[in-house]
Amino acid sequence: MNQVTDNLPDLTLVIDIGKSHAKLLWVDDHGMVVDRRSRDNGSVQSPLAYLALDIAGLTDWMQEGLTSSSLTRRCKRVMTCTHGAAFVGLGDQGLAWDPIDYEFDGFASTSPELVQGYLRQRDEFSSTLSPDLPAGLNAARQLYWLQHTHPIAWAKTRCLLPYPQYWAWWLSGVVSSEVSSMGCHTQLWSVKEGRYSDLARSQGWATLFAPMKSAWQVLGQVRPQLADAMGLPRDCEVHVGVHDSNACLARYLSSPGLTLVSSGTWTVLMAPAAPVDSLQAGRDMLGNVSVLGQPTPTARFMGGREFSVLLDGAPADLGTKQDLQQLVQTQTFAVPAFAQQGGPFMGQHGRLMRLGHSCELQAITAAQRSALAALYCAQITAWLVQCLRPETSAEPVAARRLLVVEGPLATNQLFMGVLQSLLEGYTCMASVDELEGTARGAWLLSRWDGTSPAPNAPVTQSFLRAMRPVGAAGLRAYHQVWLTLVAGLAIAA
Repeated sequence: MNQVTDNLPDLTLVIDIGKSHAKLLWVDDHGMVVDRRSRDNGSVQSPLAYLALDIAGLTDWMQEGLTSSSLTRRCKRVMTCTHGAAFVGLGDQGLAWDPIDYEFDGFASTSPELVQGYLRQRDEFSSTLSPDLPAGLNAARQLYWLQHTHPIAWAKTRCLLPYPQYWAWWLSGVVSSEVSSMGCHTQLWSVKEGRYSDLARSQGWATLFAPMKSAWQVLGQVRPQLADAMGLPRDCEVHVGVHDSNACLARYLSSPGLTLVSSGTWTVLMAPAAPVDSLQAGRDMLGNVSVLGQPTPTARFMGGREFSVLLDGAPADLGTKQDLQQLVQTQTFAVPAFAQQGGPFMGQHGRLMRLGHSCELQAITAAQRSALAALYCAQITAWLVQCLRPETSAEPVAARRLLVVEGPLATNQLFMGVLQSLLEGYTCMASVDELEGTARGAWLLSRWDGTSPAPNAPVTQSFLRAMRPVGAAGLRAYHQVWLTLVAGLAIAA
C-alpha cells in the first residue's frame, strides 16, 4: 500500500444480502457510506433439481466489487447480514450441497408419508414459537426434505451454518452459528429454553451445527490468500454476522416498548417485551430471537411483493392524498393476500372491490394503484401492530406507543400518513437514516463489545422523523369496513 492510503481512516465492510437485492457497503467510523455496490439477487437451479441460493453468482460479484474499489484496502472489519430461512451444509471440500432457496417447496412433490413424518416429529409452537410455514420458510423442512430425499448429498455434510455465518466462514475460514438466524422461524430452536429443538436433536442436526457465538464477536482475520486476491488488508477482522431483521432491531434493544417495522421484500414487525401469549401461529406470528438471545414477538407479511403487485407497474410514490380520498369515497378495497409466501392471510387470493363489486387493477388509474398499495400495506401493518400489542396487554400504555418504520416504506409519505391515522395514540416515526436499517445495525454490531444491554445508547430523535396523519375524510370508517372484509379470512393449513 502507498503511504497516503495508510494514513486514511479505517472502514467497515458491510455485506448485506437480502432476498431480492445484495449490497456491499464501505462505511466510515461516522457511519457514512463512502462507496457501495449492489445487484439483484435471485435463485438458480441446482444439479439436484431444486431452487438454490446463488452462492456462485454472489461470490463472483463480491470479488469483482471488492477488487474494483480502491477503498477495500482500508477495510479493517467485515460484518455480514443476510435474510433468514437459509442454511448451508459444508463438506470436506466446501459446499456439500447447494443451499436451498426458501421459496422451493420440496414437500410439494414428495410422498405424503414424508410430510406426515416431519409434522409428527417437529416441536410444538409453544416451544419453538415457529408456526408451520409453506415451502422452505421453516428451515427444518429444508433439512428434513434433503436428508430423506437426497441421502448421498446429505452424507457429505460435515457442518451446518446459518447463511450469514457461511459468508463469515468464506472470508475467515472459521465456522460458527448465531442465535438470531437460528431462531428465525426455523423450528430448529427452542426459543423459551435457548437450545436446539427436539427435532434438531433427534435428526442429528444439532451436532452438525457450528459452535454458537454472538453476532458481534470476531472470528478471526480474512484468509490471507483471499485478502490478497480481493485487496483487503490481511489484518481485516471478520465478525460472526447476523440475521437482517435482527440487525435492524439491534439499535432499538434499549427501548423494549418500541415496535419496529422493518420493510423490504418482507415487512417484519418486531415488538420486544410484548406478550408472547398474544402470538397467533395461524396468522404467521412468531417469536424471533434477538442478538441477545431474547424472544421477540414478531409478525410479518410479504409487503414488498404485495406492494409491487398492487402497483402493477405504477411508480411507488405517484399516489397523492387526493388519490387516497378517491379510493375511500368509492370504497375501493384491496382484500388480502397478493403474495403466497407467509403472512397473516397466507393461502387467500387477493382481490379488489369497488362499491361492493369485484374490480380489476387495470380499471383504476396508475396514481390510484400507487395510493392503494400504500393504503393496503398500512392497513395490514396497523392490524398486525394491534395483534402484537393488544389493548388488553399488561404492558404500560406509555411503553408501547412508539413505532418506527425502517426501509423503503419509511420513505413513502402516503404509507406513513395512513399508518399514523390508523394507529391513534401511537407516535409513528420514519427512519431518515441514509444507511439502511439492516446495514446500520450490522455496522453498529461490528463495533460493539457486548458489555451493555444494547449496541448503542437508547433511541434518540436524531435519525427519526415524526409523521402526521394523512387527514383523509372517512378513512377510519373505511378501515373498519376493511377489517370486516378480512375478519373471516382464514389462513391456509
